[in-house]
Amino acid sequence: MAGAGNEDGTGDRGPHVVVVGGGFAGVGCAKALAKHGVRVTLIDRNNSHQFQPLLYQVATAELALIDVARPFRGIFHADRSVTIKHGEVTAVDLDACAATVVTAAGATEVVTGDHLVLAAGSVPNFFGVPGAEEHAFALYDALQANYLRTRLFASFEDAAGDPRLIDKGALTVVIVGGGPTGVETAGAVADLVNDVMPKRYRDLDASRARVILVDHGPAVLSAFSDKAHTYAATRLTELGVELRLNTGVTEITNDRVKLSDGAEILTHTVVWAGGIRPPALVADSHLATGRGGWVEVRPDLTIEGHPRVYAIGDVAATIDDAGDHLPQLGSVALQAGRWAARNIRHDVAGEALEPFHYHDKGIMAMIGSGSAVAAIGRKHHELHGHVAFMAWLGVHSYLMSGVRQRVDAFVSWAWDFLGANRDDAIIDPTVAAIDWGDDEDEDEDEDDGAPA
Repeated sequence: MAGAGNEDGTGDRGPHVVVVGGGFAGVGCAKALAKHGVRVTLIDRNNSHQFQPLLYQVATAELALIDVARPFRGIFHADRSVTIKHGEVTAVDLDACAATVVTAAGATEVVTGDHLVLAAGSVPNFFGVPGAEEHAFALYDALQANYLRTRLFASFEDAAGDPRLIDKGALTVVIVGGGPTGVETAGAVADLVNDVMPKRYRDLDASRARVILVDHGPAVLSAFSDKAHTYAATRLTELGVELRLNTGVTEITNDRVKLSDGAEILTHTVVWAGGIRPPALVADSHLATGRGGWVEVRPDLTIEGHPRVYAIGDVAATIDDAGDHLPQLGSVALQAGRWAARNIRHDVAGEALEPFHYHDKGIMAMIGSGSAVAAIGRKHHELHGHVAFMAWLGVHSYLMSGVRQRVDAFVSWAWDFLGANRDDAIIDPTVAAIDWGDDEDEDEDEDDGAPA
């Protein structure tokens, strides 16, 4: 039985839990089990836990990659009952509580346990928009954040060397999606072009930079109240973000975004924040799904008919003890992971499983430095501005996986707030240079008529 042994030689003693995915849910579950000495094999295609809610700050050089990505072997270095397996899970067998893994070295093996926890997360949903997957940056993994940071700073470097590139959209950034990820990214990019770039590129007219947020809905942050919609839109506008609401994206190419109203925006930097969908593992393993294609789970987080198999985090259509569907949030995933671990221990002890009870800390979104909107608690008491920003800081630091990450993040936030400095503004030399096209073609290009 592959995976039953452990690197520390604990062998086959006690139950063995296979956890697929190392996001908030998977790490939360594995950590909670490890506290009680339960043997765990954690499988992930990355070698690190990535704090997805802050990847946009890596992309805008506000945080370093090490602040939001922590190696699993570091997280579990003191947990001798946890084995880390680096590889891609291609299929799961619910009856056998097994996962088929293609390891990072290319070998295929089957890891079998007494319990199976599916915490495989989600992937970007491009909704079939032509060119979106090929040409847009989707901020759902650290690699994309690194690529986007390089694109942002390389565009300014290239434009400083040849200002004619501004007319080709070199300083234009388009963000697709008006939810929390899109709004936070738009605010962070606006802070970058307003406060940081003019000081770094004194030989460039950085005021010609444009940040455009596109959403098919009538308001940004649709999950919040009308008052929050107005505050967010006003704050983004103050930062210089152009809002294109009630407008869809019909195509993305290597040099432009085409909109549903017929307009075209010249740009080489498009950020996709348009939503998520279940990973291919769900369909490939023929898992039963419900609303949105997410894996259906019982109130105790197990899959119907498989009492030793759990689905948690973004991959699951999670419901609370009141029967309400919960959003795909880091706080939901972390709590579900810990609850699944608790129910696994109940099951091993022959005790009844308990329905998941979610402690609602609310939802929030940062809108540029020093401002945010937050709906706090189960009743979603709403805050705006600096008070909401402080609440945002508290919740996000709580979700971070280590003390060093929390300290480094707070230092970086304070340093940036005081001096608008970005020490991590590194252009990755391994990323391909931007193709700006031929000079003779530039007269043929037209954007949407707005000032460049």
